[in-house]
Amino acid sequence: MRAFRIAYDGRDYHGFQRQPDVATVSDAILGALRDLGVLDAAEDVPPGYAAAGRTDAGVSASAQTVAFEAPDWLTPAALNAELPAAVRAWARADVSDDFHATHDATARDYTYYLHAAEAADGRALAAVDRLSGRHDFHNLSPDETGTVRALSADLDRDGDFLVLRLSAGGFPRQLVRRLVTVVDEVAHDVADLALLDRILADDDLSGPDGIGPAPPEPLVLSGVTYPGVTFRADPDAATSARAVFAERHASLAAQARVAAHLRDDVG
Repeated sequence: MRAFRIAYDGRDYHGFQRQPDVATVSDAILGALRDLGVLDAAEDVPPGYAAAGRTDAGVSASAQTVAFEAPDWLTPAALNAELPAAVRAWARADVSDDFHATHDATARDYTYYLHAAEAADGRALAAVDRLSGRHDFHNLSPDETGTVRALSADLDRDGDFLVLRLSAGGFPRQLVRRLVTVVDEVAHDVADLALLDRILADDDLSGPDGIGPAPPEPLVLSGVTYPGVTFRADPDAATSARAVFAERHASLAAQARVAAHLRDDVG
């Protein structure tokens, strides 16, 4: 078995998991394996195939992990030869035959870049501190089970952005983005810190009082931990990935500058 670290710009995809009639990251990976002859026409997925997590539509990743039975020659660079530019393999690890990319992960890390130039950092930090620890997050996920999690969270200011980093063994659906919504509302004095006590209590805040998810595009799956597994970066593949994402960064920076020009000129 071999595990690969995969980075991708999620704006191009309707999430990681395969869905009918829309482009997903998993489709891109399996299509590349089929084009490389690793996966034949009769196979749906290669033996042992699993991924670390199912990112939502628009969410990006630098540490998504997929593992499967792979031939010796299949390096990250070889995989990249058939992957679309927005999806890049950049590291690999040989793992045991019973390795499972989903179940063997002991921690998943997410980073959210919240544009919050006018936010009160102290209030945001107080919200993050209150949400950290072991809680039942049933009010921040549509899931009905598996909502008790031990959450580690921290917050930093980077210019106009609040950078929120969240880590747990796993995350119920939409938990990360709904946590961001709460921090954002508290930081902008839209909600009081007392809301956090209601969220973490047994009360049901669904319906009109429910907390909706923040936009997916600023979210990155930035780390996945597997005890005893060491990933080795493929120099050529990593260089290629950095070049692709540097080009995308430059394009987006130019678009942001044009939007700022329009903002400043109007009125």
